[in-house]
Amino acid sequence: MATSSSTQLEILLGEDDDLLLGAESGWVEARTSCDHLSSLSSDLLHIPTPHTPCNRCHHPSENWLCLCCKDVLCSRFVNKHMLQHFQQSNHSVALSYSDLSVWCFVCEAYLDAQVIPQLRSVHEIAYILKFGQAPPVQTVDIPKVEDNQADDTSGS
Repeated sequence: MATSSSTQLEILLGEDDDLLLGAESGWVEARTSCDHLSSLSSDLLHIPTPHTPCNRCHHPSENWLCLCCKDVLCSRFVNKHMLQHFQQSNHSVALSYSDLSVWCFVCEAYLDAQVIPQLRSVHEIAYILKFGQAPPVQTVDIPKVEDNQADDTSGS
């Protein structure tokens, strides 16, 4: 009997499937809006450094910054402290210090921090703290007008 790859994945994961939720996919399209940003901290200009260990287990990496209370807690791949924090506090938006992605636990989706105005400054600050320089500016490719079209103003 043939089984789908997702069924095989469920069989392999068993009870620990929440550890790898979303890990089987490659590219993920980040959302450009979220209805859960009203609980963000009013001061996201002052945040702990990306090298801050988990506040509970002191694990040094794979940590997330809660954008509601600014606690730094480890990922679901370590001891699940950020996930537990969400479940206990309902603080739903967090920034990964590993790759500077932003996740909403309620939406179960990544958020585009460079597009969403409420997240742009905290993403830039985290980038500067992590890499020592401002993030590269995103540019939009504008198609070039052909020279002969630009010169044709005769209106024939």
